[in-house]
Amino acid sequence: MTTTYNCTSDDQRTEGLQHAQRAISEKKCIVMPTDTVYGIAADAFSPLAVTMLLASKGRSRQMPPPVLIPRINALDGLATDVPADARALAQAFWPGGLTLILHAQPSLDWDLGETKGTVALRMPDDQIALELLGLTGPLAVSSANRTGQEAAQTASEARLQLAESVEVYLEGGFRPVKGTAALPSTIVDATSNPFRVVRQGAIELERLREIVPSILGIGETIPADAPAAEDATVTADDAPIEVTETAGVEDSSQESVKPEAPSEAKTE
Repeated sequence: MTTTYNCTSDDQRTEGLQHAQRAISEKKCIVMPTDTVYGIAADAFSPLAVTMLLASKGRSRQMPPPVLIPRINALDGLATDVPADARALAQAFWPGGLTLILHAQPSLDWDLGETKGTVALRMPDDQIALELLGLTGPLAVSSANRTGQEAAQTASEARLQLAESVEVYLEGGFRPVKGTAALPSTIVDATSNPFRVVRQGAIELERLREIVPSILGIGETIPADAPAAEDATVTADDAPIEVTETAGVEDSSQESVKPEAPSEAKTE
């Protein structure tokens, strides 16, 4: 039976997080707040749970969800060959509105969809989300809406679209917090050389370049007089589509030829 918890109340927050943890362990879907918009979440390591998440949204396996993690050091458990510049971006902008597309650990027993061997990872800047992730571990998360509809900015909005397909709704108030822009995460493909932005969102290109000066914006290419780099040309057609969605992963999530990027706030 579907239950909504008001997580602005300490008692309901504790009860809601415990119920959400049980639901995740039972391979069911829950809705949770993030720092961007509300997300629908499922156990990232359960193909059944991820299939239910995609079905709830009306999305195909060609749009795999990104994965939210509770701490930066989870990077090495889920991704392999993580470049130093990707670690620098994570240190600078996590928790926050940056999704990194990386090569997935080949040993992991998961199936997020057609990821082409990549995974899109993000650490959200939201206390409720981080508390839940601390209980459950990494979660496959996509914006809490039916595909093609507006992303939910409260749990009640999410329930109008997702109804009984979700076991637990965690209501934490408006997301993003009132007075801030409803932007999805910025997605950076860290498997390309140089890195490239495949979705512009909460973190501006100029801020990314303070950490990694060579990063390419959407539609940019390396200047003709610059040293050649493998896979350096970026066009809008290459960008994956939201957590989300791209994933390599959906958002979150991209490539060897990577699928579409995750959607967060109109697509997380």
